[in-house]
Amino acid sequence: MPKNHEYFEGKEFTNINYSKNKLSKGDYENCIFKNCNFSNTDLSNINFVECVFKNCDFSSAKILNTSFRKVEFNDCKFLGVQFQNCNKFLLSFNFKECILNFSSFYQLNLSKTHFVNCKLREVDFTETELTNSLFDNCDFLNAIFTDTNLEKADFRTSYNFIIDPEMNRISKAKFSLVNVIGLLAKYDLEIE
Repeated sequence: MPKNHEYFEGKEFTNINYSKNKLSKGDYENCIFKNCNFSNTDLSNINFVECVFKNCDFSSAKILNTSFRKVEFNDCKFLGVQFQNCNKFLLSFNFKECILNFSSFYQLNLSKTHFVNCKLREVDFTETELTNSLFDNCDFLNAIFTDTNLEKADFRTSYNFIIDPEMNRISKAKFSLVNVIGLLAKYDLEIE
């Protein structure tokens, strides 16, 4: 274990502003973070395993080689977070009621990830593996899908997405009749 690397298990951290008080480098297992501010902080080389974050702000946080394994984010904000920089080994997280606008998941394997009631505006999903993922009531305004694997993903209740079927893999993906227009946008059709 590197020098100054601590271990925390089953702890609860509430109402802490980590942009002023730095989060200790280390391993956090089965910990809960409530109402914490991580905006503009450096969370690099920290390991989060089976942790829950509630009402936390990660806007512009640095997550170089940060591990997220079986992590739940509820009511959190991630403006401009570059998730592709985190540790890809055993990467696993879910998002509920989160704002992820302007973030990037470039080239990540996010199979079976759940995004529930999330704002994903201008998010980059280029070359992302999203097989069997759930997008329940998510807003994808100006999100980027290029060479993305969306096979068996569920978009039935989501909206504002534009996905080119010729530039992405969408076999067996689920769409509702109302939102299927997002697959036809490039054809400039008038559908009534």
